[in-house]
Amino acid sequence: MIFRLKELLVFLLSLISRKLLSLGLGFRSNKYHPLVWINGEPVIGENVYIGGFTEINASNCPIQIGRNCDIASFVSINCADSHLRCIDKTNQIDRRPIVIGDNVFVGSHSVILGGVSIGDNSVIGAGTVLAKVIIPPYSLVVGNPAVIKEGYYLQYENPS
Repeated sequence: MIFRLKELLVFLLSLISRKLLSLGLGFRSNKYHPLVWINGEPVIGENVYIGGFTEINASNCPIQIGRNCDIASFVSINCADSHLRCIDKTNQIDRRPIVIGDNVFVGSHSVILGGVSIGDNSVIGAGTVLAKVIIPPYSLVVGNPAVIKEGYYLQYENPS
């Protein structure tokens, strides 16, 4: 019963989003999920999962997501920072590129802001906030402020 209600809710939200888009008020459809917002033209590798209610804002700034990534629901990947413009300290929006390597897992409710580079085979824990940081490969990153456990996943052997 609950599964059918969930299916119905996703279907109804998908219809609403398509109607809003047709009116110029929604977001464009994409191959990942009907409730994923993608702005601009991010480069997204093969075999990438992006969960519902995730936002990827690549407007006027490059975002690259590698192959075989798993981006959970409710994640924000946003290259633009407008807070200084909002408080009248500048006329510009600060835009910085974002690079997410291959085989990266990004947990639910994480925030990845401009100037972030995440190395291959890394895990970003749920609720982590990243800004202007370089994450080495095979790292585990958790928290706000983020704690980087560099090379954490090097201790695990690849399955044969």
